[in-house]
Amino acid sequence: MDIYEDERTVSRADLAAWLRQVASQLETGKVFYGAAGSIAVADQVHCELEIEQDGKDEFSIEIEFSWVNPKAAESAPEAEQADEAESAETDADEEAATSSAAA
Repeated sequence: MDIYEDERTVSRADLAAWLRQVASQLETGKVFYGAAGSIAVADQVHCELEIEQDGKDEFSIEIEFSWVNPKAAESAPEAEQADEAESAETDADEEAATSSAAA
C-alpha cells in the first residue's frame, strides 16, 4: 500500500538540498511528506543502495529505507508468545494423531 509518492525533475543542487532535509528529519525520528503527512521512523532502519546503468548513457541510484513500526514492535513479543503457544498445540495434536494411527 502506497502512502505517498512524488516524482519530478530537479537540479542537482535542489536534489542535494532535499536529501539534506530528509536526513535532518530522519535524525528527529519523523519524516514529513505532502501537505501535512508524517511518519515515525524506528531507531533501527534497514537501508539499501542500488546503483544501476541502464544502457550506455543512463544511470540511476535508488535509496530505500525500511523499518518496523515502533508501536508494532512493542506488541511483537506478545504476538510471538501467542504464535509459539499455538505452534506447540499444533505439534502436540500432530503427535497424538500420529500415535493413534500407529496403534
